[in-house]
Amino acid sequence: MRLTIRKAASPEEEQVILECVEMTKDFEDIKEYVLMKGNVVVGYIEERVYQIPLSDILYFEAVGEQVFAYTADDIYSIKNRLYEIEELYSDRKFIRCSKSVVVNILKIESFRPALDSRFYAKMKNGEEILISRMYAKNIKKKLMEG
Repeated sequence: MRLTIRKAASPEEEQVILECVEMTKDFEDIKEYVLMKGNVVVGYIEERVYQIPLSDILYFEAVGEQVFAYTADDIYSIKNRLYEIEELYSDRKFIRCSKSVVVNILKIESFRPALDSRFYAKMKNGEEILISRMYAKNIKKKLMEG
């Protein structure tokens, strides 16, 4: 495999081109990484507004009427509803794992079983998230797809 890097004249001209004989898992991972890098989510901590790179988000969680985005270091309030987050980013490796959580499967480090066909996902920051029985099959399927 070759790597070619060219300098762009302006930020508007920046691009990534993938040339492959077949879309393998490696190329799919590169595509997902590039697509996530270009996306940001607007989040709030108190009165401050932040642009959070989508690739930094471990998961989104709904608590009551409020939705939060969790990164390795911070928790941001988000204006979107959880179902909107799920729809917006389902093609970016975000998937519903319980009634109140949408997780970034690229940020999952490992899994361990829990009771009643549920399991825990250990995130790359060490935090564990419960995967409910209802969503476990979808997550397994998504992981098998690569």
